[in-house]
Amino acid sequence: MHLLFHSRHFGKEIIAKQLDLSKENPSVEILYQKMYKNFVEALDGIDNGISQYPQDIAPKYEEKTGLAARVGRLNPWWNQTDVDIDSRFEQAMELAGKEFIDRLRFLGLAWLPARDLVVKALDTRFEIHNSGQILILDSPCPWKEHLFEIEKEKAIEDKPLYVLFPDGRDESYRIQAVPVSPNSFESRRPLPESWRGYRDSELSERSQIEGCVFVHHSGFIGGNKTKDGALQMAIKALEL
Repeated sequence: MHLLFHSRHFGKEIIAKQLDLSKENPSVEILYQKMYKNFVEALDGIDNGISQYPQDIAPKYEEKTGLAARVGRLNPWWNQTDVDIDSRFEQAMELAGKEFIDRLRFLGLAWLPARDLVVKALDTRFEIHNSGQILILDSPCPWKEHLFEIEKEKAIEDKPLYVLFPDGRDESYRIQAVPVSPNSFESRRPLPESWRGYRDSELSERSQIEGCVFVHHSGFIGGNKTKDGALQMAIKALEL
């Protein structure tokens, strides 16, 4: 595919130009690898007839709305004879190119800044608590995927257990237990059982921490009216 050729041979130049970065910027390499994994690799596999699943496993449903399927529908029908092939090819290029740029802009302008926040939180974690197991994010953002990838990259052994971040609607903070994997509902260490399912003054009395708002009945997330209160909850959860 024309798109795959250009992304492989000129990918870093495209990324740098679209996001106004120098080609030597470390972010360009990160985005290049991410674009290949999350965009180009699938198209490359489809283009080369590589099955997404083992041959003996049939998918439970068919997905016909992806980019490859939409490009494929631009091919002439078997019984069409009056189709302008060049025009269809240009439509396919425009469709694929727009989706490529849209995905790149999302990664560069949303995904990468979230990664930067997680990197900063990991780099400063020992300033927060001597265990290094409490992270504080400057802003709410998607952090799980980044945390697990960076833990692997940096070979972090004392893995974080709690992530604190602003609620985003007021001055309150959330405390979330890190899951055992990005998509798991099981936490590395849930918030204390004695806090779970309680709210407000009753929770503050049980935890002996002012300003508590709630702790989910599963212990995966809680909240406090202040950043300091959420930090106290994390520290006490470590101790308990």
